[in-house]
Amino acid sequence: MIVDCHTSIWESPDQLGLAESTIRRAMGDRAGLSADADAHAASAACVTRSLVMGLRSEFLGAHVPNDLIAGYVEANSDRLVGIAAVDPTADDAVDEAARRLDQDAFRGLVIGPSDQNFHPADSRAMKLFELADQRGAVVVFRQGMRFHAKSHLEYARPILLDEIAREFPKLTIVITSLGYPWVDEALALLDKHERLFADTASLTRQPWLAYTALATAYQYRVMDKVLFASGFPIITPAEAIETVYRLNEMTQGTNLPAVPREALRGVVERDSLAALGIARAGEQATPDDAVEEDW
Repeated sequence: MIVDCHTSIWESPDQLGLAESTIRRAMGDRAGLSADADAHAASAACVTRSLVMGLRSEFLGAHVPNDLIAGYVEANSDRLVGIAAVDPTADDAVDEAARRLDQDAFRGLVIGPSDQNFHPADSRAMKLFELADQRGAVVVFRQGMRFHAKSHLEYARPILLDEIAREFPKLTIVITSLGYPWVDEALALLDKHERLFADTASLTRQPWLAYTALATAYQYRVMDKVLFASGFPIITPAEAIETVYRLNEMTQGTNLPAVPREALRGVVERDSLAALGIARAGEQATPDDAVEEDW
């Protein structure tokens, strides 16, 4: 089983608002490629399931509708899991979150404090976390590898999530991109809080960053809290998987520590839906789900 824990789609770059320029920089030479449902489906053929997220930021004028995500997920429910985008600063945030979590297509919420201009422990956001905690839903903190000039980096620090994890110890939280550029803060939180995880979204676009992050996670003994994620369309799942398995090539002929292949395989082939507590009947990994290594 391979679960891609962070992917996105949109119909038009116009839906990205001011975030479009940031995403284009992150995509680099891939910036002209499509991020629609067809492109996503083609790229996701190599994984068992994908978490698909929308985007909403009143601050940056971005809105990839949750209806778009719901329609795509419902048409491919055997392969996709929806994560609803909500903006805690919006007047309808709690109502929108509750409505989406009532739909079978969604099993969590995604927010981005730096791009939505709020402190993670803002009282408006805490209402969303309380709702997610009650519903058994996951909350994804979208970190991103690039930030818009207007984004508030002070709100992106993983250490700010410590208060939330203390207040809601049973709430499942995922920090994307291993908390980049504050990887050490994210790893400390993974070790401290049982229900806090981090994913590799977009990190594999820059292999050296991926290597240093995963090598540190291994040495810190928190690899069991690291989830595979591509960050599509920044990078495809196939490219991300190959990069993870080839990370140790950078250590050859050096004194740099290698990350055991079994530890890397544990990240790629983790039953992440079960780890996050959002697997439904029939979705758990079985011995038949073992992946032949072609990477």
